Amino acid sequence: MQLNRTELLHAYRTMAACRHFEESVYVNFSDGKIPGFVHLSAGQEATAAGVYMALEERDWIATTHRAHGQCIARGMDLQETMDEIYGAATGVCGGKGGSMHIADLDKGMLGANGIIGATGPLAVGAGLSARAKGEGGIAVAFFGDGGSNAGMIFEAYNMANIWNLPVVFICEDNGYAEATSSSYSVAGTQVARAKGFGMPGVEVDGFDFFAVLDAAKEVVERARRGDGPSLMHIKTARFYGHFVGDAQTYRAEGEVEKLRAEKDCLKLFREKVVGAALLSDEELDTIFEEERQRIENTTLASQAAPRATKADLMTDVYSSY
Repeated sequence: MQLNRTELLHAYRTMAACRHFEESVYVNFSDGKIPGFVHLSAGQEATAAGVYMALEERDWIATTHRAHGQCIARGMDLQETMDEIYGAATGVCGGKGGSMHIADLDKGMLGANGIIGATGPLAVGAGLSARAKGEGGIAVAFFGDGGSNAGMIFEAYNMANIWNLPVVFICEDNGYAEATSSSYSVAGTQVARAKGFGMPGVEVDGFDFFAVLDAAKEVVERARRGDGPSLMHIKTARFYGHFVGDAQTYRAEGEVEKLRAEKDCLKLFREKVVGAALLSDEELDTIFEEERQRIENTTLASQAAPRATKADLMTDVYSSY
C-alpha cells in the first residue's frame, strides 16, 4: 500500500523508538538497574510497526514476553511503559507486571505472557467477545517459532476456524526457540500447518516494514469482514539473545554482526524511502536523534521514580464486579 509522508515518518519514528528503548533496557539491565528478567526484540521493529499500523483502537492483542516494541507501537504511554520495566509504582501495571507481564487494557493490550503458546487461547476468547459485541473489532495472537509447537496454539487454530472468529495468528519466527533453531525444531512449514486447519497463511519478510504492513492489512481486513482467521508467518531475527545475559553459544560466529549489517529493518526502510525520494536522510537522522533523546529522558525519569512496595502486592488482586 502507498503511504503518505506523515505515515512514513510515523513508521520510522516508531521503529526508532523501539530500537532506542531496547538498547537502553539492555545497557541498564546489564548494569543491574532493572529488576527481574528482560527479553529484547531489537531487530524485529518492522513487525511491531507494520502490524500495529494495520490495526485499530477497537482491536485486542495478546503478545509474548518479548513485547516492549509492541507496547510502543500500540501507543502505550512511553513513560509508564519504561516505569513498569523498572518496577516503579508509576508503571502502567503499578510496577508489578514488569517486562514479561506488562499490559494495558485501555489500549487493547491483553498483556505480555510468559506462558509459551498461551496467546492463542487468549486471542480466541477476545475474538469471540469481539464478534458477540458486534463492534467490528478483531483479536491478534503473537507467538514465536517455539510457541508454534505448543498444543494450545493448535487448539486455538481449531476453535478459531470452526467458529470462524476474527482472529489473526502471527508467528514471529526469529529463528530460535530459546537456544534451539527453528529449522531443527519445527516440522513442515507454518503456512502448511495453518492450511491443515483450513485457514490461509502467508510467509512474510520480517526485515521489510512494507511487506509486513501489506500482509497485515490483508489478513486484518479479512478477519474484520467476517471471513475468519488467518496466519502470518513473519521471518525475522533478534539482535540479542533469548534473554539479556544469554551467551548465545548456539549462534554462528559473526551471525549477529551480519544481521545488523545486512538485515537491519531501519536501514532497509531508509534505503527504500530515500532511494524513492519519499523522505530525506536528514529527516530520518533528525527523528532517530529525537527518539534517542526521548528514550534517554524517559530512562532517567524511570530510574528516579518511586518503586512499588510490599504493601502494593496486596492491591489489584481481586476485581469487584
